[in-house]
Amino acid sequence: MSFQAPLMLLGLVLVPLAALGYLVLDRRRRGSQSSSFSSAALFPNVVARAPGRLRHLPVAVLLLAMTAVLVGVARPHATISVPREEATVVLALDISRSMTANDVEPTRLAAAQAAARRFLEKVPDTFRVAVVAFADRANVVAPPTDDRSVVQQALAQAQAGEGTALGEAIVLSLQAARQVPGADKNAPPPPASILLISDGAQTQGRVTPVQAARRAKAAGIPVYTISLGTQNGVVQRTLPGGYTERVRVPPDPTALRQVASASGGEFFTATDDEHLQRVYDELGSRLGKRKKDAEVTVAFAGAGLVLMLLAGSLSTALFRRLP
Repeated sequence: MSFQAPLMLLGLVLVPLAALGYLVLDRRRRGSQSSSFSSAALFPNVVARAPGRLRHLPVAVLLLAMTAVLVGVARPHATISVPREEATVVLALDISRSMTANDVEPTRLAAAQAAARRFLEKVPDTFRVAVVAFADRANVVAPPTDDRSVVQQALAQAQAGEGTALGEAIVLSLQAARQVPGADKNAPPPPASILLISDGAQTQGRVTPVQAARRAKAAGIPVYTISLGTQNGVVQRTLPGGYTERVRVPPDPTALRQVASASGGEFFTATDDEHLQRVYDELGSRLGKRKKDAEVTVAFAGAGLVLMLLAGSLSTALFRRLP
């Protein structure tokens, strides 16, 4: 939290001074009340009940109110989350053959497609969404658009291929993120993010994943990566002669973790479809908001007023008088 008029915080020294003054006054008042009787032993019989420590509660609340008001006078500013009005999100989807493993039901690829469709429900309608599918090469299968039906169709038509061109997918996603039809060339581009889901490291491509991630960092576009699958993943392929080969395809999250770190994004793991849905839900909510510096003087002033009313109510209820 920052303050537009920090010198006004010096007024907070009045709070402990007021507390000290109250304690001194309270001690003197108690002494004068008891000394006004000839016999101190008769004092408990005259007073219906001793207020005890509760007598300090209204004043304590009043001091809190005083603190809130003094902080408000300094015009505090805080960073708050507000909905984004526009942004571009690129879904980079791994469609390599290992994504056909069924350790994540019904398959890794089908689970990723289903979760992506749910993700679309979480981001604001004003967001543009693009889809990049990659195997041995990357392709933009849906350019940035706010037409969700186009994105849905692109996700549904994704077919598994061979290889994993992870670095190329990130570079192509960066290009897609900056394709804003009708945008003012002199105006800064809207914020963008890349959401990349894969189960393995790069096997093809000239650009390494870390190199591509550094480009994303320089462009101010974070890459959020999701490693999908378990150590029990297996795919089958038919060999010449009619034989079937079973190949273990455990996920390799190392490259994805490095990409997220180098780009300023975040890395997630998803070992089943339910976990994947939770990750997409979290990212959808997160990407739909932005941080904004706002003055919160009204909040402190309101809190001070409420506390003052509370102090008065407590004093009236306990002692039939205001503090």
